[in-house]
Amino acid sequence: MNNKNSASLFKQAKDLMPGGVNSPVRAFGNVDGSPIFFKSAKGPILLDEDNNEYIDFIGSWGPMIMGHSHPVIVEALKKQLDLGTSYGAPTGLESELALLIRSQLPSMEKIRMVNSGTEATMSCIRLARGFTGKEKIIKFTGCYHGHVDSLLVKAGSGVSTFGLPDSPGVPKELANLTSSCPYNDIEAVTQTVTEIGDDLAAIIVEPVAGNMGFVPGQKIFLESLRRLCDQTGALLIFDEVMSGFRVNLSGAQGVYKINPDLTALGKVIGGGLPVGAFGGKQLVMDQLAPLGPIYQAGTLSGNPLAMTAGITLLSMLIQDNPYDVLQENSRFLLTEMAAMMHKKGMPFSADAMGGMFGFFFSESLPNNYDEVTETNDHLFKEFFNACLKNGLYFAPSKYEAGFISTTHDQNILDQTIDKIKIALQEI
Repeated sequence: MNNKNSASLFKQAKDLMPGGVNSPVRAFGNVDGSPIFFKSAKGPILLDEDNNEYIDFIGSWGPMIMGHSHPVIVEALKKQLDLGTSYGAPTGLESELALLIRSQLPSMEKIRMVNSGTEATMSCIRLARGFTGKEKIIKFTGCYHGHVDSLLVKAGSGVSTFGLPDSPGVPKELANLTSSCPYNDIEAVTQTVTEIGDDLAAIIVEPVAGNMGFVPGQKIFLESLRRLCDQTGALLIFDEVMSGFRVNLSGAQGVYKINPDLTALGKVIGGGLPVGAFGGKQLVMDQLAPLGPIYQAGTLSGNPLAMTAGITLLSMLIQDNPYDVLQENSRFLLTEMAAMMHKKGMPFSADAMGGMFGFFFSESLPNNYDEVTETNDHLFKEFFNACLKNGLYFAPSKYEAGFISTTHDQNILDQTIDKIKIALQEI
């Protein structure tokens, strides 16, 4: 493919932005390449600045569950644009979206809108510390909860991609308040809880990890976290920024039938616009200002455009409930991929839940970050670049999950399989 314009735009961007990007995973450093610059998207198709088309399996990292530029969402946004883009004041749209969220995630008795997933997890941690009067938290190696100082300790996502288990600029005092345990390791977290004693404010976890590839939490592991929090008085926080309304209408907590004390959401609830939310038990949430002493605020929180897009998308998802079809299509694609890989003698494993999926170049599915790290980097890079050359846009890192939309119909899936066949001939 000709990527002349993307190359030129990247050169310009590197003079203006660190690494030429506004989020590290976009830099393609983990796949020895340069990023593609896009100008439009429709359904399952991305169009780059050189007019090359790609079948998209990122979906803006989750929110495009009904495909890009869905006409119903676009029309709703046009109507709201005529009414105004921001008021800095309350609107009925905020309550409308909150009601939709609570109807599917009843553990979120009260909700606060924010502008990003990072802001949501940050607020959950502050609220947990303020509510419990305790300071220490437990997270899991490879789980990325945004670039919050307290949580940027042995994180996943772009941090893993660039081999930075921690980040300079994170105060040691804050890092010392955060313990990181291996994902899906009940014994390790139980021991850590014992060591922390009575100063544990919260355990935060991605119930379905999407930032070390796609690694679902084991049910017994997540149930153990719920039990440990109940025993210690700590709050259990589910980071469902990626899994919320992506793996199921009721998120991962609905799949596993486990109610967290607090939930962080993002991605899907904004329908593609920047948004986040957190919520949980009324007793806890009422400690937030202006009712309580724990401060949290945001000038653009509840932005009417984001609320409109979120309301429109969630309404469609609740009406259509496409998750069984999404999972069926994901598994179909992954099964076909596995057959092709194995025929070529390549190790391959894959899994999916709803519209979220992942694959690894390994004989068996990883259960934690260390096992993801051990999967074959070289094969992933070769496969990614061959697919990109043939018009398939997968996540440019083995540490990122993939996403499928309702517009990835059988015709698109068949095209994908044909493109993968060609890509494999080039490896």
